[in-house]
Amino acid sequence: MAANRGGTQAGQARRSAVRPDLATLGGLIVAFGGIVGGLILEGGAIGDIAQPTGAMIVLGGTLGAVMVTTPLNVLLRAVKRLKIVFLEEIHSPAAVIDEIIQFATKARKNGIVSLEQDAESVQEPFLRKALNLAVDGTDLQEIRKMMELELTLEEQHAEAEAKVFESAGGYSPTIGIIGAVLGLIQVMKHIDQPSEVGHGIGVAFVATVYGLLLANVFLLPMGNKIRARVHSALQIKELMLEGVIGIVEGLNPKLIRSKLDAYVHQSRQVKKAARNAAVRNAEASAET
Repeated sequence: MAANRGGTQAGQARRSAVRPDLATLGGLIVAFGGIVGGLILEGGAIGDIAQPTGAMIVLGGTLGAVMVTTPLNVLLRAVKRLKIVFLEEIHSPAAVIDEIIQFATKARKNGIVSLEQDAESVQEPFLRKALNLAVDGTDLQEIRKMMELELTLEEQHAEAEAKVFESAGGYSPTIGIIGAVLGLIQVMKHIDQPSEVGHGIGVAFVATVYGLLLANVFLLPMGNKIRARVHSALQIKELMLEGVIGIVEGLNPKLIRSKLDAYVHQSRQVKKAARNAAVRNAEASAET
């Protein structure tokens, strides 16, 4: 039994791993490199856009607007969800299928009750819950209904959290314009000093740059990345649910594998669609 648990834990290690998201980190480097590089090539300097007051106006105003719009519990969940933007949890559908087939083979030989110890050793909460329901003899339709409800709720929570960043991305450019107007008000106080007016106008519009930068490089992409990450995780959980349903139905493990292999192909198609969507979003942002 201990050896069996060890094999299960090894399978879990193979099917799930966490690593830094190179796409996010690389994207930020490329974005800042392009913006700052363009500024320097035009004869500017980093000090031209280093304005703490503009940053305070944009960051504070955007955060305040989001706090007014969003319930506090959703806002806190969105902040916690940020980790999946910078850390990529790699799911291996093939490894998940192999693990489920092991459970199916054992259940077919010894009965589904024999999976009780295996279910307790599963670290993935969704799969553990589904297996425990199956071992407890819960009706097949009830298992599907309960687990699909959990998937729906998780999807709704993720959508609400992604919209937090999208809302912030909508507010920050407007807050940047407010910052620019406030700067221009200060400039107009020195209208009798032409040498100061030109410099003051340049400084005033830095807040607009901050607002646009915050929205299009950080907030909107983060919302899209969260949505894509959760969608991928939900697919893996749907695979787990279908596998457990197949075990409860007593299907042949080979038939279960054939059924679940469709998720591997679907996962590839979703990743391709996500890449295409990212390209379209980047093009739309560039046109804006």
